[in-house]
Amino acid sequence: MNPPRRYLLIIALFLSGALPSLGGSDEPTYPKGGKYQLEEAQHAEFPLPLPAYSTEGSEHLDAPDDSLWKKLKERASKQHYFNLIATIIFACAIFHTFLSGVFKGKAHLLEIKHREQIVREGRTAEAKPQEDAKDDVSFRGWVLHTLGEVEAVFGIWVVALGAAIVWCHGIIPGEGFLHGVGQVQQYLGHDVSYTEPLFVIIIMAIAASRPIIRLSEHAVNRVAQVFGGSPAAWWFSTLTLTPLLGSVITEPAAMTIAAMLLAKRFYELNPSSTFAYATIGLLFVNISVGGTLTHFAAPPVLMVAQKWDWDFVFMLSNFGWKAALSILLSNALYFAIFRKQFAKLRSPIENRDMRMPLRWEEREDPIPKLITAVHVLFLGWTIFMAHFPPLFIGGFLLLLGFTEATGHHQNDVKMRTPLLVGFFLAGLVVHGGCQGWWIELLLRSFDDQLVIMIGSTILTSFNDNAAVTYLASQAPDLASNLKFAVVAGAVSGGGLTVIANAPNPAGQAILARYFKGGVSPLKLALSALIPTVIAGAAFIIL
Repeated sequence: MNPPRRYLLIIALFLSGALPSLGGSDEPTYPKGGKYQLEEAQHAEFPLPLPAYSTEGSEHLDAPDDSLWKKLKERASKQHYFNLIATIIFACAIFHTFLSGVFKGKAHLLEIKHREQIVREGRTAEAKPQEDAKDDVSFRGWVLHTLGEVEAVFGIWVVALGAAIVWCHGIIPGEGFLHGVGQVQQYLGHDVSYTEPLFVIIIMAIAASRPIIRLSEHAVNRVAQVFGGSPAAWWFSTLTLTPLLGSVITEPAAMTIAAMLLAKRFYELNPSSTFAYATIGLLFVNISVGGTLTHFAAPPVLMVAQKWDWDFVFMLSNFGWKAALSILLSNALYFAIFRKQFAKLRSPIENRDMRMPLRWEEREDPIPKLITAVHVLFLGWTIFMAHFPPLFIGGFLLLLGFTEATGHHQNDVKMRTPLLVGFFLAGLVVHGGCQGWWIELLLRSFDDQLVIMIGSTILTSFNDNAAVTYLASQAPDLASNLKFAVVAGAVSGGGLTVIANAPNPAGQAILARYFKGGVSPLKLALSALIPTVIAGAAFIIL
């Protein structure tokens, strides 16, 4: 099966499972109301919907005079302690991400031993009579390698979450475990929306196409040439322009373009480990705050813009100019700290045998303007139809056909990284939907703007910032200054961890090969700490 057809099959299979959940069902299996006070939009009884904790007359009602700790304990005990179990599973998944490097290291050792063994036993592809034979695979090595893939972690732990739903429902008298399986189907198939993961998959694939990358490279090059065209100029221009561009083309697209430009123009020059981590931390924070110039590009803003009546003028006047200033200040500070290291960067081209041609994917021949215009058109279509998966996915399928027809100007459409990132986000959305019981309560328990902002930043480190702002939008009668604080803290902390902001997994997937053993979560957090403080200070002080 040739690559374009394979990609079509992958997308078709993905859609067959995901699209039915986007619109819900007109005939839900489980009736509304009853003992769990389900909302009309919710199909599964697990998790308990947030309004059930504050609906008058509900058995789950939070007593207004209870302390925060007592309310948390009361909520944790609901539905046979499902809330607590789901949060423990989520915490295990987060801890698993910190161990990804350990799993990958063990997988590498197993694969080396396996390779030595199959060479001794003559089980390599070269030793087999078939021309298209393959080496015997180390299954244990594959399992450990999969456990070490950060993008696969949350999807793996969804299995444990599903088992928890089955178990907690199965111990209800008269219900049984079979009905618990039905609850899993309802939650995963109807209550969870996969629109954002699907959108990120498509926007990443289009943004990584050769015409879009070359166009972006040309734009950044124009600015870099003004400052001499050196690696330092490229570094500063990429980390400044592409995050701000994210307010127009969306953050996932900006992250993909910025990461690919940095890979080619910076990370290929073999920077020191400290400089490499400082750059990726700065990139993640800049992308997170750079999408706040508009009300539709940053996921955490998109989650609340309509409900809170935040339009383009509001975002630009309250967030946008502050975000742009914080990006410039952070870039200038890191530039000053590492300015001497730019002179030590050494291009691998210096060591290349000039008789050997560049790889086909690295060719510099021009792309016809019409082809570039078509890609820009489909990129715009995807952004405009971001809330309508059948439309933006249909557009992508048409673009795949166009890239095949113009293949001599294109590179292969690489779907592995976008699909892994989409899988990561889908798993995060599934787990995040079960964490509202404690996040929403914490956000409602404080009324100090600075405390809310710091709390939002900390929560963002352990959950997607879009989930944090969405849960904040569910809190009744939240004051305007507290709404601002929640979003400001969420976007400021969007670079502290890989899971803090939806585009981060895309950036890590592209740049991980430049970090020995993968990107360290601790080093990433430390490298992003200073830009996070600068962004937070800009939002709260200015």
